[in-house]
Amino acid sequence: MLDIQTAARQCFNGTPHTAAQRPRMPRLLHSLLLAGLLSASAGSFAADLADSHDLDILPRFPRSEIVDFNQAANQERIYPQGSISRISGRLRMEGEVRAIGDLTAVTYRLPDEDSSQSAFAAARKDLLQAEATPLFWCESRDCGSSSLLANAVFGNSKLYGPDDRQAYLLVRLAAPRENSLLAVYTITRGNRRAYLHAEQLDAGAPLGELLPSPATLMRLLKANGELTLSHVPEQPGGAWLDLLVRTLRLDTGVRVELAGKHAGDWRSALTAQGVRDARLEQGKDSSDGLHLTWLR
Repeated sequence: MLDIQTAARQCFNGTPHTAAQRPRMPRLLHSLLLAGLLSASAGSFAADLADSHDLDILPRFPRSEIVDFNQAANQERIYPQGSISRISGRLRMEGEVRAIGDLTAVTYRLPDEDSSQSAFAAARKDLLQAEATPLFWCESRDCGSSSLLANAVFGNSKLYGPDDRQAYLLVRLAAPRENSLLAVYTITRGNRRAYLHAEQLDAGAPLGELLPSPATLMRLLKANGELTLSHVPEQPGGAWLDLLVRTLRLDTGVRVELAGKHAGDWRSALTAQGVRDARLEQGKDSSDGLHLTWLR
């Protein structure tokens, strides 16, 4: 086989030429160079795994490719709602959501020039725009052990990497899929390969009331500027009212606009619980759920 570098030297060695006198690149050398570029390009963008597909609700990150795919019925999942660790041989989570149902799991290899952080931010934004209710969000070492998340939670060793290069989000989908959970996990491994794993579990029984942590709500509100809570009850009270009060107490300088069909009732209930009236404004939107906008 002709050595490309040798051919190039043979073509251009010798005395200097003017632009008009300079010899043209031989056709064989030109063809070899072009073939090499096309081959490298094809190797960089391999096709998706056979018989795989994206999740309907989550748009694919540009130029990512599916490297693992799994669909199975009657699967049990235990999703963390806090840091995960192993103590005395037992798995420990600060909180959890447990469900059984039909599982669809997709793992993407991300483009080399993009970080897992940018893919995670795009997925988080897309899910919140679809009015999914956040249940937990963590990044870096706040998530706990990457090894446990990869192997014990998602069952995919490809997702194991440094604890400080991971991110995890768990959401509950909006009606009519309110009994479906969707988890997103991203990791940049030690070899710098980045992956995004997303899985949807359609529970076979009603999920009941699931609440996020105050820290997750405040973090998402500040990161996105707005937040839709589609599962809050029409009449304020109980666990959801307590959750919103505790969330707003995390940062007493945060002002929010409340919008939705029953936003006025929620505003009154929050002020009755000690949230200053000046921190709350009422919007004009009359849709279902409760929509929060950060007023900066």
